[in-house]
Amino acid sequence: MRVVQDELTRRTGRRRALAAGFLAAALALTSACTSSGGDKPSSWQGGGESAPKAAATITEPKADATDVPATTGVTFTTTDAKETTVALTDSAGKAVEGKLATDGASWLPTGALKYGEKYTATVTATGDDGKPATATSAFTVMAKPDKQVRVTSFLGDNQVVGVGMPLIVRFGRAVPEDYRDDVQRRMTVTSTPAQEGIWHWVSPTEVRYRPKEFWQPGSTVSYRVQAGGLPMGGGWYGRSDLTVDIKIGPSLVMQVDNKTKRMTVSKDGKVVKTILVSLGKKSTPSSSGTMVVIEKLRKTVFDTMDELGPEEGYRTKIDYAQRLTWGGEFIHAAPWSEGKQGSVNVSHGCVNVSMKDGAWLFANTRIGDPITVKGTERKLQNGNGWTDWNMSWDDYVKGSALPYDPDAGQPGTDATPGADDASPEPSVEPTP
Repeated sequence: MRVVQDELTRRTGRRRALAAGFLAAALALTSACTSSGGDKPSSWQGGGESAPKAAATITEPKADATDVPATTGVTFTTTDAKETTVALTDSAGKAVEGKLATDGASWLPTGALKYGEKYTATVTATGDDGKPATATSAFTVMAKPDKQVRVTSFLGDNQVVGVGMPLIVRFGRAVPEDYRDDVQRRMTVTSTPAQEGIWHWVSPTEVRYRPKEFWQPGSTVSYRVQAGGLPMGGGWYGRSDLTVDIKIGPSLVMQVDNKTKRMTVSKDGKVVKTILVSLGKKSTPSSSGTMVVIEKLRKTVFDTMDELGPEEGYRTKIDYAQRLTWGGEFIHAAPWSEGKQGSVNVSHGCVNVSMKDGAWLFANTRIGDPITVKGTERKLQNGNGWTDWNMSWDDYVKGSALPYDPDAGQPGTDATPGADDASPEPSVEPTP
């Protein structure tokens, strides 16, 4: 209206200009109260272009923030958005890869950001009007920290393991409870075919993952810990990211019944062998519960002289030993008890088999193959070995640090692990 008014002033002088100004004011007031064409705003209002219906706000990292952790995510809120996209670029304008979290309110980069680098986050929300609204936040990542926590995996790339194998991640320093949920958010597991599972904290320095049911044979599994630059309490930060790719072998499951003194071996659901066994005698019973093979030793020596003394202790050469517990229970060949196997328990807690059957088992099993023993005088203590399958699914879920959501793709949880869930190092020597 200012352009029109100036033109009138030049043509007719001041009095004519004042009249035109009063007319323009009256028209402007009228257009604020009416619209031309239903709900479509008049072109007199706002120059003809309405504001986007949607809106976006970045809550973290704050604009111009410094000393931002290298594992920072972009947290945001939107209103009236049908579609939301997030972009993160470095100081050179190069895009950073990442993806939206399952909650839809945050975005995580696929790896740690560069220490000392400047980045710009952009969140774009588009409503049902098709008009985008954007929010931006520029920030600077912290300098490389001096106090770093090492993160390791028990398994290495390309290993083939049994269907009961838990994924085991260890930290070089205890992770405080208040930090475990954020650590777990950056721990992902991808399996083909997809299988429901969850992480479970067995101690402040160790977290494990197992599926709800045994792994499907032949599955490929990849797990990733985005720990590089991740705060872990007390001024400590994760040293680096960790990625491991493994494969699940055939399903080989062992069942031992104390009543019959026999082991039934099933492969891919079919019984392939029945083996005579001798379990622990009454004074040293075997543990009843579900365990998995922890390690395999073709030849070893069981030595309990220091633990039990010269009267009770022994030093014995052993063939085809497969560890089941930290407390010293193994499957192993025991030629001295072959006459008792299938009828009498004479071991110190181990599962005794013949030399021939011990060799067959050793050739066919893998680390992570499950074995269930039932009917003995002693129950397996959780934490005495990889006892993840000795717990019910509901109890296992309680060991997570994030709320469990089976529909979220990679679910997580919130609880403190019990004392008997810890995984102590072996404190008792092997006993045949």
